[in-house]
Amino acid sequence: MNEGIRVAEVRLIGPDGGNVGVVPIRQALQIARDAEMDLVEVSPGATPPVCRVMDFGKFIYEKAKKEREAKKSQTKIEVKEIRLRPKTNGAHRGFKVDDARRWLGQGHKVRVTVKFRGREMDYPEIALEDLREIVQDLVDVAVVEVPPQMEGRTMLVVLAPAKGAVKKKEKSEQAEVKTEAEA
Repeated sequence: MNEGIRVAEVRLIGPDGGNVGVVPIRQALQIARDAEMDLVEVSPGATPPVCRVMDFGKFIYEKAKKEREAKKSQTKIEVKEIRLRPKTNGAHRGFKVDDARRWLGQGHKVRVTVKFRGREMDYPEIALEDLREIVQDLVDVAVVEVPPQMEGRTMLVVLAPAKGAVKKKEKSEQAEVKTEAEA
């Protein structure tokens, strides 16, 4: 692979990973051909550039495999939403709070929005009080990530799971698994 290497000498790392030293480009290419591998420039900014004798296809495959593994281990945080109105009654709000508690326990963030219609916009303190009550109900499993704020005709607050709440849930799941294994 001599498309990108346009210098007279390179510092060569051999097929076994050992440092061969500074060699002319032709000799480096010959070493790569003899090993039935590719000559890859790994550090073009160095003087002289550093090249390595390796199987480039295998290198690309291993790199893609590591990226896939890293992607699997990433945690994807979902943002769930609860929508209310200023006139939402307490019982209905209780169902919504229960849903939020379950989602926070699963590690999701929860956005609580109160949507205003018509003259309800004149009384934002009603919605603010509702949001404060919801936050107070969920204070044991959530922390406020974004405090109550107005966005157009909606007031919202974003809650994130409290660090201890998610861990308590994981511990209880582990305890359940142990009891099932013992049975």
